[in-house]
Amino acid sequence: MAKITVIGSSSMDLVVTAQKRPNKGETILGESFKTVPGGKGANQAVAAARLGAKVHMIGCVGDDSFGKTILDNFNKNGVITTYVEPVTHCETGTAHITLAEGDNSIIVVKGANDHVTPKLVEKALGVIRDSDIVLIQQEIPEETVEYVSKICKEYKVPLLLNPAPARRLKEEVIENATYITPNEHEATLLFQNEDLHTVLRRYPNKLFITEGKNGVRYYDGKEEVLVPTFQVDVVDTTGAGDTFNAAFAVALAEGQNIKDSIRFANRAASLSVTKFGAQGGMPTREEVERSL
Repeated sequence: MAKITVIGSSSMDLVVTAQKRPNKGETILGESFKTVPGGKGANQAVAAARLGAKVHMIGCVGDDSFGKTILDNFNKNGVITTYVEPVTHCETGTAHITLAEGDNSIIVVKGANDHVTPKLVEKALGVIRDSDIVLIQQEIPEETVEYVSKICKEYKVPLLLNPAPARRLKEEVIENATYITPNEHEATLLFQNEDLHTVLRRYPNKLFITEGKNGVRYYDGKEEVLVPTFQVDVVDTTGAGDTFNAAFAVALAEGQNIKDSIRFANRAASLSVTKFGAQGGMPTREEVERSL
């Protein structure tokens, strides 16, 4: 069983479905509204657990009803929550999601996720040291991402950095990370004014650019490789990237080679978009292997 530590955000997703997005100053009628547990860190933790990994989550929730629901959901999915701390003076993070025209747009309010600090991470150093891989995103403070990159390098624990939401990264963080998985938009922001094909060559077997329905592109040391994804009928794309990152981490932790790990992750992500909700569509290990 792969041992994975996820350090990141937990939030409640407030999801509206509509035929189209309203223009500025416009009010339209929506079709449905749901609340579902989310947050990039929590999504990745749940996805990895469903795929058979032993998962520790490091994060924060508010001392409110949303926080309780998120903790209950972690427990239901087998995610270990020893280092998920309730923050009494701050609300649980929320993500306000509009599903329309076959895609999503999201506003994130970080709330308690701003309290995922290096001090919290220090409490879990033993778990991190014992991990096969650590998975982190950017809905938490920048200083925490930097700190985790340093300790993972110090402990020689592989670090998969999913640089979402997009923001510039210090070169030290890029160097410390073992794997970096931006989408096309995030890659353009990370490496401004640079040709991405040139950037891929600079980081062989390290930088993996996800290109949505086209697949995942990387440089293997000899040539640029595009691993295609699987074509499916899309219901909800929310959480597809989180499913990809979790599945990629699980496969790498289990010792699969990079290309096979991407194919496994692409299959998991493609299955995730066939159902509603970031976590609602996340597949089990059996579902992924059966479909492969």
